[in-house]
Amino acid sequence: MDKDRNEGSATQAKGAVKEAVGKITGDAKLKAEGATDKATGKAQNAIGGAKDAVRDALK
Repeated sequence: MDKDRNEGSATQAKGAVKEAVGKITGDAKLKAEGATDKATGKAQNAIGGAKDAVRDALK
């Protein structure tokens, strides 16, 4: 498993927590940061998946 997938999943989780806390506290900035982190993590996870697919195809 590519390290980007692990880091992406962690970033998504961190973003989900930030977004939830932002919603609960009414902090629009924190909520937006959380949404951004989630999107970044999702993209990073996808990149890691692509790397894994290429690595598997070359075996």
